[in-house]
Amino acid sequence: MKIRMWKVMGLLGLLTTLSLNYQTEAKADEITVETSTTLYARLDKPVSVRTTAEDGGSVVTSALEGQTCEVIEPAKDGWLKVKVPEGDGYIRSDSATLIEKTQEKVDESALERKEVVDYALQFVGGRYVYGGVNPSTGVDCSGFTRYVLKKTADVELDHSARSQSGEGKIVSYDQARPGDLVFYGKNGSINHVALYMGDGKVIHASTEKTGIIVTNVMYRKPVKFVSVLN
Repeated sequence: MKIRMWKVMGLLGLLTTLSLNYQTEAKADEITVETSTTLYARLDKPVSVRTTAEDGGSVVTSALEGQTCEVIEPAKDGWLKVKVPEGDGYIRSDSATLIEKTQEKVDESALERKEVVDYALQFVGGRYVYGGVNPSTGVDCSGFTRYVLKKTADVELDHSARSQSGEGKIVSYDQARPGDLVFYGKNGSINHVALYMGDGKVIHASTEKTGIIVTNVMYRKPVKFVSVLN
């Protein structure tokens, strides 16, 4: 009997460890970085920028050696269409060296949402305390979402799941993004709120037994999704 009990307890311990590792390793959705490449022409000698792609075209302006112009259209019949302060015009393609410049643009909204979720994740394993307001000492479901969103996004929420469900903008499950609020209820009344992480997961102060955990968003049937972030 003792050996069997030890084996069962060992299995439970292993499952608990795996569960905790899963929870603490959960991450918010990756940030989307948009990249764009622009082509520029750096002049190798002084040139005349012309209104048409021919030597007899009217001169828009004279450009100096070393000046850089954005290329609007690639080389065609030996000419480049470029943008200069005075307007658009043409220069001979053999008078310039082409340079590509790549720029990255981060989705600021997605970055803020990732910060919300990453901040919340540090409290996984914390205590559930009914009426609690600080996840470091113990917190309930609405106290947790209220604390995290105030600290990360300066969003003010009431300490009530029902009240929080009336804030922000209602979204569908398909529209939900990391940092949105997920509400659960019973008999037509909202009684629980969680923070959506993305990828079908939520983080929430669940019960006194489980504390702050990460679960599947469908561990109960959600009744409402709300966005209070941009």
